Amino acid sequence: MKYSLFIDIIILRDFINNSRKNYIFYMKNWFLFVVAFTTFLGTPNLASADVSGLVPCKDSAVFKRRLDGSVKKLSGRLENYEEGTPSYLALQEQIQRTKNRFDKYGKQGLLCGADGLPHLIADGRPSHAGEFVVPGIGFLYIAGYIGWAGRSYLQYTKKTDKPNENEIIINVPVAIGMMSASFLWPLAAWKELVSGELLVPSNEVTVSPR
Repeated sequence: MKYSLFIDIIILRDFINNSRKNYIFYMKNWFLFVVAFTTFLGTPNLASADVSGLVPCKDSAVFKRRLDGSVKKLSGRLENYEEGTPSYLALQEQIQRTKNRFDKYGKQGLLCGADGLPHLIADGRPSHAGEFVVPGIGFLYIAGYIGWAGRSYLQYTKKTDKPNENEIIINVPVAIGMMSASFLWPLAAWKELVSGELLVPSNEVTVSPR
């Protein structure tokens, strides 16, 4: 009888622990879903809004004057060199690069202000995603990749016999393997988040005396 009661208590304890883990798992997923859904709904309203004071660069008179001024300044310097010399050819190439740069700004749909300079739209609208959103995501991915690879290597060194030495003298084969595995760091981070491995318990976080 006592043995049976003991088994029932163990089963009940395991059930409570599993229920708690499942609750935390679903709450994390629900929170992330709400954040993503809210961001998605907020984007169309921003995309339909007008950008006050900005016009397409291809239609901006000040933008065109800047192009003409830059080309005129470089063309004036050509008179100081003989035709066919390396300096002359370098200036010609610079003039062509300047024209191509301004032409690219106009074709990409960038918006210019009263100063004739392109202004980046960073409110998340899809029509200007290439100006900030895409480079921003690329920056976060690269920064996360570097951090995840370094984190993985530090976790490896803690399991070795000489952790301090392995931190100073990097084990190149191991480091290369971890760098290769870190290309999919968003998936690995998500897996550790939902499993509870990414975050330490609150009782293990060092708090300064108050």
